[in-house]
Amino acid sequence: MSAPLPAQDSAAAPATEHPPSSREAALQLLLRRGEATAADLAQALGLSVQVMRRPLRSLEEEQLVEASPSPDGPGRPSNRWRLSSAGHSHFHDGSEHFALGLLQSLAQTLPPETIQGLMNQQALAKACDYRGRIGEGPLAQRLERLVEIRRAEGFVAELDRDPADPAAEAWVISEFHCSVMRIAEKFPMVCDQELQLIGQTFPDCQVERVHWRLQEGHSCGFRLRPLLPASGAPAPADR
Repeated sequence: MSAPLPAQDSAAAPATEHPPSSREAALQLLLRRGEATAADLAQALGLSVQVMRRPLRSLEEEQLVEASPSPDGPGRPSNRWRLSSAGHSHFHDGSEHFALGLLQSLAQTLPPETIQGLMNQQALAKACDYRGRIGEGPLAQRLERLVEIRRAEGFVAELDRDPADPAAEAWVISEFHCSVMRIAEKFPMVCDQELQLIGQTFPDCQVERVHWRLQEGHSCGFRLRPLLPASGAPAPADR
């Protein structure tokens, strides 16, 4: 009979049973190996399989890793763990520095109106992509889909009824974390592009900025108010 597990490995173990170093080490190994079983990771880290499963389950709950069963011989299939998309994003990404450097180079070589034209073109292209992904339907439904997309892109976004004008069917998108914040601090025109992007994504709405983190507060926000049809005619499909 095997020896009993130490007290800290029991079901009643405190929350410190898998310190951040074990979690980070597991993420690092999965990044290098592509995928591995709990036994593989445990052996590499010098832990028991039972202890290794705890940080893996915790990482799975945070959607940083994912698993799929894989038969490794007779008996019950073993889970093979890999990083999720969010898990890959957990590691440092230099794309922000690249984009910032690129914009700085463009600003030094191109006139401001040319850069603004490029930004406008990008906003139009992304708005077209957004419209295709959110599809048709009531405004509230399309807004919810956009907020989901923005969250997947790294924004911390929320959708609420406009408390200042509830009778007008107006909505407010609030973004408490912006995935391009550092770039926007250097090039505020990025924020203008975001406003244009939201407007082009919802051409059936009047869109305005209601708060701006670069000026004050802790978030950016956009108010969207449906355009009223003129003389009973349907709202325009584009601006």
